[in-house]
Parts: sequence; C-alpha cells; structure tokens
Amino acid sequence: MFLPSPLILKNYSDVLINFALNDGQGIKKNDVVYLVTQTPGLPLAKEIYRAILKRGGHPILNIQDDDFKLLHLQEGTDEQLSFFPSPYYKGLADSIDHYVRILAEEDPLFLSKADPRKVILSSRSVKQFRDWLDIKEDAGKFTWTLCMYGTSGAAKEAGMTIEEYWEQINRACFLNETDPIKKWQDVLASMNTILKQLNELPIVKLHVEAHQTDLWVGLGKNRKWLGGRGRNIPSFEIFTSPDWREVEGTIFFDLPLYRYGNIIKDIKLEINKGIITTAKAAENEMLLHEMLSQKNADKIGEFSLTDKRFSKINRFMANTLFDENFGGDHGNTHLAVGKAYHDACSLNPSEMTGEDFQNLGYNESPEHTDIIATTDRKVTAVLNDGSGKVIYEGGEFRL
Repeated sequence: MFLPSPLILKNYSDVLINFALNDGQGIKKNDVVYLVTQTPGLPLAKEIYRAILKRGGHPILNIQDDDFKLLHLQEGTDEQLSFFPSPYYKGLADSIDHYVRILAEEDPLFLSKADPRKVILSSRSVKQFRDWLDIKEDAGKFTWTLCMYGTSGAAKEAGMTIEEYWEQINRACFLNETDPIKKWQDVLASMNTILKQLNELPIVKLHVEAHQTDLWVGLGKNRKWLGGRGRNIPSFEIFTSPDWREVEGTIFFDLPLYRYGNIIKDIKLEINKGIITTAKAAENEMLLHEMLSQKNADKIGEFSLTDKRFSKINRFMANTLFDENFGGDHGNTHLAVGKAYHDACSLNPSEMTGEDFQNLGYNESPEHTDIIATTDRKVTAVLNDGSGKVIYEGGEFRL
C-alpha cells in the first residue's frame, strides 16, 4: 500500500494547521480543533493531530468508516436518516474554534450502492450544525479547511497510478517546496493583489462566453470577491456569491461531477430570471434533477474563477476539492448551485439577519455543489458607467 513520505505528511499537516486555519495565520494556543477523517486518511490525521498538539491546541478526533456510512444509508429508515441529536451537535458547535476535514474515500463511488434520495436526506439532516458554524464564522469566531488524502481508488477513478495522483497533490499543495507555508503566503499575496483590483472595480454584472456558454451574472449590491484564505487546501479560486435573481443564460460544464456517490457527466444548465429551468446531463440526469429539486438548489450561490498561473493542477482528479482548483491550459470557472457565502458581503455579516441576506439576493439552501468548466472562456465585466472590461481570458485574470 502506498504511503506518502514522513516529510510530505509533515508538510501537509503544517500547511493545514499553521497556515490554512485562522485565515492564513494558523491556530493559536488553546484553540479547539475538530479533526474529521475517513479511515484511509489516518496517516495524515495522525500528523495533523501532532501538529495541533505542538501548537498548543486541543484536538477532537472523529474517524468515519465508509462501510458504516453505507450500512446506515442502506438499512436506515427515513426517520433514522433524518435524526439530528441537537444537544450533541450544539455542544460541539459551541466548543470548537476550527474544523479540519480529510477527504479520503477508498472508493469514490461507494455511495452509488445506496438510494440517492436517502443520501441527500442524510446529508440534509445535519444542516442545523452547519448553520450554527456559519453563525460563528460570520462573527469571526470559527474557521475551517478541507483537504484530501489520495487513495488508490481515487487514483484509479482519475486514470492515474497512486504515485501520479500524489504527485498532483504534492504539486497543488506545494508539499515538495523547501518551505510550503512561505510558498502559500507568496501565492496568497498575489491573489490578494487581484482581489484588491477586482473589489475596486464598480462591476455591475459579468458576461461569460465559452463553449456552449453564454451566461450573465449580476453581482448585486454590497458584494466582494474572496479567495486564498485557507478554506480548502488547495485553494486558488477567486469567487463571490452573486445576486441569484440576476443570473441568466446557459453554461456547459465539461468536468464530471462526483456527487452523492455517482458521476454526472456533461452538465448543461439553462437559467432564466435566476432559476435553473433546464438541466441536462449525458449521464445520471435524473440524479441531477433530484439534487436541484431540494429547497433553493435551483439557484446559484457562487461564481468562481481560477487563474492557471497559481494552480499547478493539470489533470482531472475525480474530486471536487481539487477539480474546482484546476489550472491546466485555461484555468476554470465554476458555479455552485444552492447555498451562498455570507462572507461575500461587504457589510458586516454578523450584524445582518437572514432577511437582510435574502433581500440582497443571497441564496439559502441545504445544498452547495460546485460544477466545473475548464474550456477556454472570456469574462467581460460591465461597469456601472455601462462600459465593458475584459477581466479574464486565456485562463488568467486581465486586470
């Protein structure tokens, strides 16, 4: 069985604990870190646990086994799948300062053996926990990061050997660098320059032109662009949450979507007055429709662009965390159907109510699924004086 070197695991854990969390600053002494991993990711989890202790933090470990997850989904009733132990999760949400999630599926399609309806029902059951954490995040009292531990099953699904797969992980996360954290800080500084320029532009809406794509995205009032904060490692995307009511047109996604234990291929969406009215796919179209049938999942919560100069990912990884950061020849753009990000608001999110966000066109949904396009595209910003400015072309921001 392939095992990354001790140095790679140490570098990975250092990036996650001493950079990614706390908005690029790393955790502080006595911070409580909730560490969740699937069983194949235990080698990395052990190093992360050690890094938390060295920093003076308090780890809480949750090990999840996919066999038990599948058993619960196959044999649990709807009542059992919807069960939410509120006191347990409320206490956990109140206790933790940070959350690290290691994605480590030995079989990326293991959930295909369960009814997709039950998978969605089970996922929806913990929405209240996520909402509590969102409130803490809006108040600046909570940060999180996701990462991936490569498995032979994931590598096979992506058409690579496990060694090739880990080489993509190492490249993407700068784990072979002499000082990975310094490299991330340099990338973050470059991304912040772009973010500053974007946020200074009086953008009213964006026009995205690409293969089978003609999409208009209205940003809405009180918006700002985000990126490079350590939420997700790797994270090269620069994104915002638009006013869902001002999204219009068509968009095609060439990368397969791995969701709810299945693959959905060649997705094409048609959006009218902010609502997805037509959703087609070459494979698993019914699952796509089931996903979009959830509350407000037929609306857009995120618009994102990745600059190929930052991302070294140049192969399909069969994992959304990495695929949404794809660099390659043309970078990528992705939309998320469902939930918007409150921190994309230029106002203070902690001082706003749910109704305030609703009035500004921030979508609220139990779903948040990123769908990715890597074909060449041109993105033109329409400014408040009516003029147009190309801000992204050839896989790079043009500012």
